[in-house]
Amino acid sequence: MFERFRGAEWPTLGLLAACYGLWALGTVLPVAWLPLAVVLVTLSTALHSSLTHEMLHGHPFRSRFWNAALVFPALSVVTPYLRFKDTHLAHHRDSILTDPYDDPESNYFDPAIWTRLPRWLQGVLRLNNTLAGRLLLGPVVGTVAFLHGDLKLLARGEARAWLGWALHVPAVAVVAWWMASQAQMPLWAWGLSVYAALSILKIRTFLEHRAHEDAAGRTVVIEDKGLLALLFLNNNLHVVHHMHATVPWYRLPQLYYANRARYLSRNRGYRYASYAEIFRRYFWRAKDPVPHPLWPKP
Repeated sequence: MFERFRGAEWPTLGLLAACYGLWALGTVLPVAWLPLAVVLVTLSTALHSSLTHEMLHGHPFRSRFWNAALVFPALSVVTPYLRFKDTHLAHHRDSILTDPYDDPESNYFDPAIWTRLPRWLQGVLRLNNTLAGRLLLGPVVGTVAFLHGDLKLLARGEARAWLGWALHVPAVAVVAWWMASQAQMPLWAWGLSVYAALSILKIRTFLEHRAHEDAAGRTVVIEDKGLLALLFLNNNLHVVHHMHATVPWYRLPQLYYANRARYLSRNRGYRYASYAEIFRRYFWRAKDPVPHPLWPKP
């Protein structure tokens, strides 16, 4: 058994311990400290989601079981670990990136489907394609779309989907038990913190991928080194992650800056200097249309 833990990635384990510690601290702070509690729970919930992403890519142990066990409590509530794992690994096939059908994480629609949507829904989706809309509506839009797809799988009797949701029940129950028996934080404040954490994660996914004729040119680099880069575990260097998905988060900057010209050539110069630049450019303005701009039009 100990062979499976040889070579464990201690920076990841240390950050995970800090994440759980900050989350627990935030939930037990007295109500008088509620603003601080909301900040701590929001940031630790967002970080836990990024760590979950790290675990499903095979970190920090060789054992898939123990990697999953480390992030078993569903701090962000809405997505089962196994379903996140399955859909995200499917997304990692670069040849299908942004495909409205084959890429589970695509935000684009088939233009033929788009033209048949109700006007009010088109308006919601257009707003969701601005950064302000993604922060405000993104968690709802993303969760509804995810549940819509999974309900179809469950209705068809897909065993893997049923297993993912069955395992999610005790993962949420652990969090519910803590909030009911140990926490001082009001449930409304906890719910607000979870929603805010999901909103923060939408900053990362907002423009990770673009429509481009060449699959290699679809994945972004954001040369940010601030708090968001830490919360996202350097996934802002997203093309590096896609090219080296088994490399741990703390080695991605070294890889990128040692070979910066290579990566920018690889992704056809799809680059931003920082998240501040993205906020300035796209907070009120959509970067992309909702219907896939390169998809055959009806």
